[in-house]
Amino acid sequence: MLLPPCAELTKLRTTFVDRVSKEIVNQLLDNLLEDKVLNSGEQDAIVEEYKTTTDRARKLIDTVRKKGDKASNRLIHHLQNRDATLYEDLCQTCGLAAKPAVQETPIPQKSVEQQESWEQPDGPAILKKRNNRDIYPVTLNSVKNRVALLITNITFADKEYNRNGAEKDEENMDNLLSNLGYEVVKYTNLTAKQMNDALVKFSEHPKLKETDSVFVVIMSHGKLGSVLGVNFKPDCSPGEKSDELPVDNIYRHLNAANCPALVNKPKIIIIQACRGDQKGGVYMCDDVETDEFAKGDIEEDALRCIHKEKDFIAFLSSTPDTVSYRTKSQGSFLIQFTVQVFKDYAKQDGIEELFRKVMRKFEEEEEIPSRIKQMATKDRCTLTRHFYLFLEEPNST
Repeated sequence: MLLPPCAELTKLRTTFVDRVSKEIVNQLLDNLLEDKVLNSGEQDAIVEEYKTTTDRARKLIDTVRKKGDKASNRLIHHLQNRDATLYEDLCQTCGLAAKPAVQETPIPQKSVEQQESWEQPDGPAILKKRNNRDIYPVTLNSVKNRVALLITNITFADKEYNRNGAEKDEENMDNLLSNLGYEVVKYTNLTAKQMNDALVKFSEHPKLKETDSVFVVIMSHGKLGSVLGVNFKPDCSPGEKSDELPVDNIYRHLNAANCPALVNKPKIIIIQACRGDQKGGVYMCDDVETDEFAKGDIEEDALRCIHKEKDFIAFLSSTPDTVSYRTKSQGSFLIQFTVQVFKDYAKQDGIEELFRKVMRKFEEEEEIPSRIKQMATKDRCTLTRHFYLFLEEPNST
């Protein structure tokens, strides 16, 4: 009996856990990391937190099953290649028909500009049209010239502020941006002045004239309206300037007045940092009514000069005045969820829909402890069109 891949793994689960060897489990982990079914954080967590072979095998198969049939099929394929005898015995023991092994055809190596690690969706999922006035233009040449800025503050002068686990965020975001076709300009452990200087230098990058878009990703500590540099101190002496980068500086350096090369091009800003020290959740009755949006927020949008600050969208790790969370082993929830959503949906969804899906994960994700409440938020969006990260297929109509 042939079952869908996810159902097949469920059927094989108990026998697989009992019989698979440690060497095969580790080889499968490497294969699934190469396929990007697992990210490096997931792989490390399975290896570091599950020491016995049975526990590691159980966590592996459960993690892959949750990702659906496509991911499950990759695990089955690699198990066939790694230990065909074991796979056939598992199927026979569980009363399943073993799928015939498929020999993979070597794929010609592509240039860096052409590499794509994610599968292209078929049919109506591709709605992008180069001549659609409601969509920001993306061309082969513009994709080749994509560039992104990535700043990660991990180690601070005051060791109490060190951001354990932020290395995972840096690694995961670097991989994500590269997979999206962006050359990543990367900095680590900067003061506020150095972050500002990096933004100025980035605004003068020669590729900006040809690119279709940019990402600016900054990960550090923060508070409402600013990102903290590595020399930040909570109590400054009189006359001493606090080591803080105003978020407004990001927009100022990349706006039409200071960066004409990015006029009419999407500028996507992602900030992983606290925006205050308040918790993001409250206890409430089921029938309580939701408050209206604060009038101050609406007024701020109305006062913005759209032609000077246009084609921006920011994605922030938390709502105003609240904290953001990260794990020491896998990094922040924002970056984990962003990488997962973009991997699954970037081929078919626009940037605003991708961010909405990330926000839904904060609402629904079972792995976040119930006492933790954090909600990512879109901010200062002046996009006038839809932005898709990938071109339509050449033969799509």
